[in-house]
Amino acid sequence: MNKLRSAVSAEATVIAQLVNKAYRPRGAATGWTHESALISGDRMTAEQVAELLVRPDSMILVSLEQDEIIACAHIEKHGHSCHIGMLAVQPTLQATGVGKQMLVFAEQFAKSHFSAEKFVMQVMSSRIELIDFYLRRGYHKTGVLLDYPIAAGVGVPIYPGLTLERLEKPAT
Repeated sequence: MNKLRSAVSAEATVIAQLVNKAYRPRGAATGWTHESALISGDRMTAEQVAELLVRPDSMILVSLEQDEIIACAHIEKHGHSCHIGMLAVQPTLQATGVGKQMLVFAEQFAKSHFSAEKFVMQVMSSRIELIDFYLRRGYHKTGVLLDYPIAAGVGVPIYPGLTLERLEKPAT
């Protein structure tokens, strides 16, 4: 089992690099979590990661293998719910169970540290395989679709009309 813990501010650059490699790699890299065909630009900057690390009721968790960060997830408390996002795994380790382990850790952390009663996430509605991954882990579709958050500075959609679908899971 990998070492799991909360991130520290000195790791902001490494976390941003991991998230961008997992979601928006440069060149001809491939992987099942890639969004490069849908969105241009970086998914996350080191400054954005640093801001998440100091925000109240916000935490970034990391998984380490031999002191190297290989996965991460962001948790943020909103009332009785916790939003889980930025789940990223080193591309060479995808489909090895690391992402499942990271998600379970994030959910357990949200329950124990933030008393979460529900987990919430937003996934691009066109990413059927990613939505299916979360459905297999107990999340359900809420029917809520949101416009892609261009103002958040997380990339620009290549095609108009890109939406995010809200998924939820009770924290049982």
